[in-house]
Amino acid sequence: MDETPVQLPALGCLELRSHPQRGRGVFTQQAIAKGTLIHISPVLVFSQAEYSEHGRHTCLDHYTYCWRGGTFALALGLGSMFNHEPSGLENVGFVRDMDQALIKYIALRDIAAGDELCICYGPNVWFDIVSDEVRGADAGHSPPEADDFLSSIQL
Repeated sequence: MDETPVQLPALGCLELRSHPQRGRGVFTQQAIAKGTLIHISPVLVFSQAEYSEHGRHTCLDHYTYCWRGGTFALALGLGSMFNHEPSGLENVGFVRDMDQALIKYIALRDIAAGDELCICYGPNVWFDIVSDEVRGADAGHSPPEADDFLSSIQL
């Protein structure tokens, strides 16, 4: 793991609130512009054995990210608090920085004050999807501009 110090930006406008169907989530009190680095979460990496023997049998299983070499990572900080929106409806994207054991969360579009910040967990979720947004996006496909935008971010 790269031991270079990492600045952790803090947006003072984020708060945890309860959503009536999704439970606790991350909301913004102020507008956030597209491209804003919202949060950087350090992660704890679990080996395949640790995950198989322990992690997948606990509630931690719902908060892990696939990581390098078949390992799994638990996002600390707000990284484990972002709720799900289906692909194309999420307003926050994430980039895994495996060398520094971090996940960076970036606004995919302008986000209005009061909105919940949501990421896409992928197509195979373990719960009934509750979405606040109806945008007519094709299910299971991110809009091309979101993919282009995330790939343009320099880590």
